[in-house]
Amino acid sequence: MISILKSDLHRTLLILLTATIAAFWMRSDGLVGLSVGASTLAIAYLKGRLVVLDFMEIRHAPLLWRGLLEGWLLLVTGLLFIFYFYGQSTA
Repeated sequence: MISILKSDLHRTLLILLTATIAAFWMRSDGLVGLSVGASTLAIAYLKGRLVVLDFMEIRHAPLLWRGLLEGWLLLVTGLLFIFYFYGQSTA
């Protein structure tokens, strides 16, 4: 088991699986509220970032490509946060 964790991709996969289980657990237990929604969006952002950096191999790409993809991911996540918080405050 320890030898598997020496690979960056295996570590990333383990983190992604753990984050998926955590997000699923939060929502399947019926947890609701602003903090749970924000936590779920934060987990989704971190998972997306790991996929972009490690599985798409952007971690070692030129700074322009890395900036474009990470900026896009941050923009989309930020907009989702804004819409989520706005929707919660008007409900």
